[in-house]
Amino acid sequence: MTYSARMESIAPFLAMEVMERGMEMARAGLDVRQLGVGEPGFPPPPEVAGAVAAAVAAGDTHYTDSRGLHRLREAIAADCERRRGTAVSPDRIVVTSGTSPALLMVASLLLDPGDELILPTPHYPCYPNMVATCGGRPVLVPTSPDDGYVIDVDRVRAAITPRTRGILLASPANPTGAVQPPEVVRGLAGLGVPILSDEVYDGLLYDGAVAASPLGMTDRCFVFDGFSKRYAMTGFRLGYVIAPESAMRHLVSLQQNLFISASHFVQTAGLTALEKGEPHRRMMVAEYDRRRRVLVDGVRRLGLAVPVTPTGAFYVLADARHLGRDSLRLAFEILERTQVALGPGRDFGEIAEGFLRFSFAAAFDDITVALERLGEGLPALAAPG
Repeated sequence: MTYSARMESIAPFLAMEVMERGMEMARAGLDVRQLGVGEPGFPPPPEVAGAVAAAVAAGDTHYTDSRGLHRLREAIAADCERRRGTAVSPDRIVVTSGTSPALLMVASLLLDPGDELILPTPHYPCYPNMVATCGGRPVLVPTSPDDGYVIDVDRVRAAITPRTRGILLASPANPTGAVQPPEVVRGLAGLGVPILSDEVYDGLLYDGAVAASPLGMTDRCFVFDGFSKRYAMTGFRLGYVIAPESAMRHLVSLQQNLFISASHFVQTAGLTALEKGEPHRRMMVAEYDRRRRVLVDGVRRLGLAVPVTPTGAFYVLADARHLGRDSLRLAFEILERTQVALGPGRDFGEIAEGFLRFSFAAAFDDITVALERLGEGLPALAAPG
């Protein structure tokens, strides 16, 4: 068969490739520890589990308004004002089956073939693929560990062309854990280009970091968020986008045609998470902070440089170039030797090749066991030949 030419530009999600090989090894009976993907090592809030069963029993198993349940959108709007200090109307919110569909819909809304979307890099692996799926071209603007992966507004300004349709900002960021200062976010918002702000890790912050949102700084702003990270609800697939009023008709049309609506009972569970999940989030953040410190210290003791201690999300990006420049090959070799799955840096852009991403969302026991195994296995990889 003949497939579309754009599929040639859609790269695999390499961290998932390593994870899936690890799952295959586990099915064969090996004790594999997964530190390569952003999977919270916690169940969702206990009230959420009960809400799912109650919602199904109550008959919340049908289509909803394509924008999402109105009471959930009201709760999201209230949560937005509480966390970001900006009031939004529920009519500017579309609830989606995870944050990725929201990103894909907005990319479809903004991009014609050949249009450009600016991405600071290192970046989440799926961003360029979403842009390419819509026929667009990702324009990568490097950030550096030398200044904490802070985005250089002047470099972004220099990358803007007549084909630029937006700037995709992630703060806190995957894979660096960087949190952008308010003056940087304000500077990006002032460039006159729509800002696509991925804030799915907001609320997972350490060392007194505060994440700024462009919401309220510019009217040309799309904010993406969800329940996966903040409430450990990855498998629920529940997210949303807050969009300009002028974009809503198009986004609703896309939702109606591509996805119809997010799952009814999952939306009911999301409402419970917003109402009752805050103590659970605080508990997770405190534990993530403990795991972060153990993992950063442990990785450095392994001889891998961690140029920036993360202050958000739950990832550590470590320099492993002394072990080899091919991070995918290195990740697979580490997996086979030590049964520890890590994220290859290549996944996050060419600038991160030779790095490895560790997740401290994994269970504490997984982190400590993985560090022990890596301590035994990495010296053989570093040996000459």
